[in-house]
Amino acid sequence: MKRLSISDDVIKLGVFVAMAEVSNVDARVSQQALDDMIKNVEEKYRSQDPEYLKNDSVVRAYRDFYWRIGIDPTKTRPSGEALRRRLARGNRFPRINIVVDIGNIVSVETLVPIGLYDREKVMGDLHLVMSKGSEEFLGLGKKTEKLDKGIPILVDDEGKVLHIYPHRDSILTSITPDVKNVIIVGAGVPNIDENLVKYAVDRVADLLEKICKGKREYDTVVIK
Repeated sequence: MKRLSISDDVIKLGVFVAMAEVSNVDARVSQQALDDMIKNVEEKYRSQDPEYLKNDSVVRAYRDFYWRIGIDPTKTRPSGEALRRRLARGNRFPRINIVVDIGNIVSVETLVPIGLYDREKVMGDLHLVMSKGSEEFLGLGKKTEKLDKGIPILVDDEGKVLHIYPHRDSILTSITPDVKNVIIVGAGVPNIDENLVKYAVDRVADLLEKICKGKREYDTVVIK
């Protein structure tokens, strides 16, 4: 079991997280297990005008937070909004692997950004802190970046940057079909209902248990 702490300067931003862990998942289950669920998601959101999203209260809250930390959300959209817009344009749901797909399904449904991490790749516990400006981040595109000062980031006890909160994950702890134990983190920001973020994490954990035969380690906790 991992612990997650949030530094005082990040708490001042109004940030909170929901967290759970699911062990012994089978990430090599056929992705066909999700076909009906993904088909329903595609059909539900394909007919919606994506412009309505800018007035959705959940999207608005994440966009406002993006502006606050220096990210233009009209160029780099919150993950749930980006996925909804993709479907509204008639594109197919992106398939990665069954664990990541489950996280993306729930993000589409709830609009809550969800981080999934391979627990075996996390050294020690997790800490949500403000960057000092000397950290390096290895994103999913395998390009190393030096971070600016004052960005909320998720690090482990070794100081590895696992996530730029609440929108970019590192390849260092990314989910592959070899994963066995999964950490689920739902990203909360000001004006987002804690119960919504907790529900999103619960939903991911439930699907990992049902479809990937995993076992939840503990009830979802909210940390703030």
